[in-house]
Amino acid sequence: MFDLYWAEDGSVPPGDRGLAYGDGLFETIAIMGGKASLLGYHLDRMVRDAGRLAIPVARPELEAACARALERYSGLYPSLNWVLKLTLTRGSGGRGYRPEPRMKPSLIVSHSAFPSVPGPEGVVADFSRVPLTVNPLLAGIKSLNRLEQVMAARELQGDIFEVLMSNRDGHVVEGTRTNLFVLSDNRWLTPPASTLAVAGVMRRYVLDRLRNSGHEFEEMPLTLDHLLGDRCQGVWLSNSVIGVVPVRNLAGHDLPVDQRLATIVGSPARLD
Repeated sequence: MFDLYWAEDGSVPPGDRGLAYGDGLFETIAIMGGKASLLGYHLDRMVRDAGRLAIPVARPELEAACARALERYSGLYPSLNWVLKLTLTRGSGGRGYRPEPRMKPSLIVSHSAFPSVPGPEGVVADFSRVPLTVNPLLAGIKSLNRLEQVMAARELQGDIFEVLMSNRDGHVVEGTRTNLFVLSDNRWLTPPASTLAVAGVMRRYVLDRLRNSGHEFEEMPLTLDHLLGDRCQGVWLSNSVIGVVPVRNLAGHDLPVDQRLATIVGSPARLD
């Protein structure tokens, strides 16, 4: 069981470990037409990664909280499109880093308006000057420890939609809020999950769609040559809110733009 808090009530305890230490994780879920898109993927990840952090949570509890949130918030958005955020923390209690035994987790539920989504013409992106360090113990978890992404997001100026972050080996890993796909020699490439700060649910969905439709893909480290070399047939960014979007210009280099990945993935309104 967890303690449920509605963010607008302002009742989250100031001693919550999510606030104090980033001791928790979160999901950002697109609500489209009043339905939670990719909900199963989101809840799969939250339960799995909460287990990796030793935060006990049961999926039926999360499903019930989502149902309550849809009932509570959908009337605020006439279009029935909005964004639901679930933040799960270890809870409150204890002084210092060491958590107390048998702590009761907290689930903080909030909502926001649906953002503007880029069009089929694609977006402008650049490379971040902020290096990305991924602790293997935490790889892929959408934890509350996102300070590197916060620092990199300060570079989003003008028409730059996203900046891509690289690790200490010089491999391009992901954006501040997106995962990365490249088409090279008619083969889809994406960085391995073990190298990612966040292994997105849309990334998982895209890989499932590629696999089910018989497209060749590989998880492998990506270099600048993969993104800007002659063999690059396009670069795409993905997350669960924007879906997939092509990059038309990367660090001043024009890239091929088409809708082949969007066609493979399908309309965001139909994702489930």
